[in-house]
This record gives sequence, C-alpha cells and structure tokens, in this order.
Amino acid sequence: MQAAMSAITSVILTAFVVYAGAWYTGMVEGNFALLLLLAVLVTGVYWVLEKLVFLPQRKQAARQLLEEHNSRKEALLKQGFSQVEGDVESARHKLLMQPWWLDWTAGLFPVILAVFVLRSFLFEPFKIPSGSMIPTLRVGDLILVNKFHYGVRLPVINTKVIANNEPQRGDVMVFRYPPQPSLDYIKRVIGVPGDEVAYLNKQLTLNGQPVPRSVQPDFFDGDSMRYTKQFGESLGGRSYNTLNDDDRPAFVPGASDFPYKDHCQYSVEGVVCKVPPGHYFTMGDNRDNSLDSRYWGFVPEANIVGRAFFVWMNFGDLGRIGSFE
Repeated sequence: MQAAMSAITSVILTAFVVYAGAWYTGMVEGNFALLLLLAVLVTGVYWVLEKLVFLPQRKQAARQLLEEHNSRKEALLKQGFSQVEGDVESARHKLLMQPWWLDWTAGLFPVILAVFVLRSFLFEPFKIPSGSMIPTLRVGDLILVNKFHYGVRLPVINTKVIANNEPQRGDVMVFRYPPQPSLDYIKRVIGVPGDEVAYLNKQLTLNGQPVPRSVQPDFFDGDSMRYTKQFGESLGGRSYNTLNDDDRPAFVPGASDFPYKDHCQYSVEGVVCKVPPGHYFTMGDNRDNSLDSRYWGFVPEANIVGRAFFVWMNFGDLGRIGSFE
C-alpha cells in the first residue's frame, strides 16, 4: 500500500512540475486558476484519506506495537528481567509520522485551500507588465484586485453566482482580454452600457459632454527619458491623470473586427462608440500607448475579473505603495 501510494503521488507531482515547466517556458498556455483548483482537489482527496484511512491505520499500528511491547515486558518481568531492550517510543513515533507523499499532499491542503479561496473570491495579486496605465500605474507595480466588488464568480469558468456592484465610470478594472481570454488586462472603465463614448482629437466626450480635464505639469518617463503632456481628468467621481503624446496621430490605426463593431464610427479624428448592453468601453490612462477598446472592442460582463485598488509593492520604487484612483 505504501509503495503504491508513493508511486502514484510521484506521478501526480511530476505531472504538476512538468506542466508548470512547460507553462514557464512557453510550450503551453497555462491556466493558474485551473492548476490551483486541481491542486485543491488532489490534496483534498489525500487529506480526507489521511483523516479517514491512513492516520487511523498508523494509530492502530502504534497501539499494536505498544501492546506487544507491554505484553513482552510483562512476560520478561515474570521471568525476573526488569528491563526490556528497544526504544518503543521512538519506534511508535516513526509509525505515527506522515510519509513524504502525505506531507506533500494532505499536509499542504490547508495552505493551498486558503490560497485558493483568497485568490478566487477575495483578493488577487497582479503585476503591471506594460506602460498602458501610466501615470496611474507603472511597470513593475504589484497590485491587489478586489474579486468580490463586482460580484462573486466561480473560479475557472468565471460565472457570476452572487451579484454585487456594477462597474462604474472611472474604475480601474481587470478583465479577461476579449480576443484572448487566457490573458488578463487592466484598463479604466470609460463607458458603461448605453453610453456614447467619443475620443476625437484626443478629447474624451461622454454622452455629448466633454469629460473635464485640466493641464498638469509634463510627465517625465525615466525609461524613455522624455517628457509627455499630462492632463488631470475627472470621471465618475474619480480624479486621475492621463498622458498624451503629440507625436501620435488622433486616428485609431489597425482596429480589428470585433463583436458590435457596427456600434463604432472611425475617422481621422478618432472614434465614436455606443456601448452595447452587457458590455463596457475601456481605455488606458496612457492614451497614445494603450491597446484598448478603441482597437479590439468592448469588454463583455462575463470577462470581468475585479476592481484594482492598491499597489502593495514596487521593488524599484517603494514610494509607489498605496491606494490609487
């Protein structure tokens, strides 16, 4: 039994390691949520078996060892021997110890379960990989995303089971990239269902009304070693800064075909879109360096992951830690 379980566990752990390695090297497209769910299920099975089968078996073996030791001790005492060779407590302790294949499965179950619940239903960490949300978020920012703000969703399949808040204009939202749902994107919500969003000549208009903005000091990008025009913008009760690059044209080049593209009109001045029901229009704060709804379309409600709200670490700049709009 021990040998069989050891072999089975070795195969399972090897499969996890091979999958993780293939994912890391880019050989396969990984799904961390699915991997974590499988880890919970596998370690959970071992944990249940440990409580109901393996631990009782080890306890029974330890009791039997102690009973045999006591019987032998009584027999030797009757024969006039006062000492019994052998360290029964050490042997009993070894019998009660979990074998390695339970340490690496049942022993990890509580930790993996806690991570799964925290990540799936409460908060999930993300790392900002690009500059599309500069100046609000910088490359290398490690952020927290509130997973229950927009409702509780089942992990992996992302189906909403408990409704909560609806995305609001101005929210910084994480969602599954519509053209490739295995990727997570982060942008700012500009338009909600029914809104008409216009971005013409680099001026944002919502339902016919210009979104208030004010001129701010130019932003210095340390990576590119250049200054970019910066504006303060107010939307949905949130105030934040955006960037505009004078060297970039106002029109949207290379917009792909996407669902409800007929709701958008493109021109040399930019784009005007009517947001369809159940969808959202998003843009990056780095307006001329952001692949967003102007290019690939609307974000379906089913793709929503959560609301970003806090930078918990940036190893290159500890001053980045804190909340953001």
